[in-house]
Amino acid sequence: MEFFRLRRDIPFMRHALVFNIISFATFALAVFFLLTRGLHLSIEFTGGTVIETEYAQSADIAKVRTTVEAMNFGEVQVQKFGTSRDVLIRLPLREGVKQNEVVGRVFAQLCSAEGGLVKPVQITTDKGESISRQVCEAGSNGSATEPLKLTRSEFVGPQVGKELAEDGLKALAFVVVGIMIYLAIRFEWKFAVAAIIANLHDVIIILGFFAFFQWEFSLAVLAAVLAVLGYSVNESVVIFDRIREAFRKFRKMTTPEVIDHAITSTMSRTIITHGSTQMMVLSMLLFGGPTLHYFAVALTIGILFGIYSSVFVAAAIAMWLGVKREDLVSAGAKKDQDPNDPNAGAVV
Repeated sequence: MEFFRLRRDIPFMRHALVFNIISFATFALAVFFLLTRGLHLSIEFTGGTVIETEYAQSADIAKVRTTVEAMNFGEVQVQKFGTSRDVLIRLPLREGVKQNEVVGRVFAQLCSAEGGLVKPVQITTDKGESISRQVCEAGSNGSATEPLKLTRSEFVGPQVGKELAEDGLKALAFVVVGIMIYLAIRFEWKFAVAAIIANLHDVIIILGFFAFFQWEFSLAVLAAVLAVLGYSVNESVVIFDRIREAFRKFRKMTTPEVIDHAITSTMSRTIITHGSTQMMVLSMLLFGGPTLHYFAVALTIGILFGIYSSVFVAAAIAMWLGVKREDLVSAGAKKDQDPNDPNAGAVV
């Protein structure tokens, strides 16, 4: 499917050096911000307290967030989960403060905001044990039901966050190695090196944005980074496949001309694919709320720089590494070709 077809090849490789200088400068700035500012890690990585509450009616997330933020616990996360009455609250790690005290203070404040009063009660468990629990009783609001219930509280220690960070780095390393092996087998080692440099370029720039603006880096953002790796390599594979096809079809073209033709021939596909994907990501960015906001931001940055890197970074590096027709066309294929036919060669 094509919306349009360009009749003349765009000379992308003529300006490859200029664009790669810009790309290197952007990459260097991203590394600088990562080293000087670092990432603003979320509770999943740093540790903290997780509180789940259930409201009698649909919860007002804005009101809950304002109430918790007023307690000056630092960066907090408030989101709905399950039904519209269930609210999940994440609080950062506070040294010298016990988890029970944090949970009690937050629950009391939320109860007060709903016009209720906190009262300790004794509850007998299934094992016959008696435990103390806080209950929010109806107060001045005139309701006979509890305004909200504390359904769960959990403490995430810093050791758990450290393990999550290490597992995330391992996942990133496995993805990078897998991509290099795949490209080296399917195409040629020069393409593998070019693609992995371009993909790491995308990842570092995403992280640089999060370091510069001090956006929260959570597990959702890490998932977006891994998704961008796969998404970006897909664009590179399409271009590399067209390069291999063009080398087989057009024997008199130089390497830059072949690369320009390959990129130009994929322009319609690139616009359709990336445009459709970005529309979906944009809907998450605008309507997904705080939970999906930074996930969508990371994907948006990754999609934009993924297109840029596949064209101006991966293809240019492959050209500078000296990729040529002989690297991609087997000897048997060359014997079968008519030397007098300028367009001889197998078509993929």
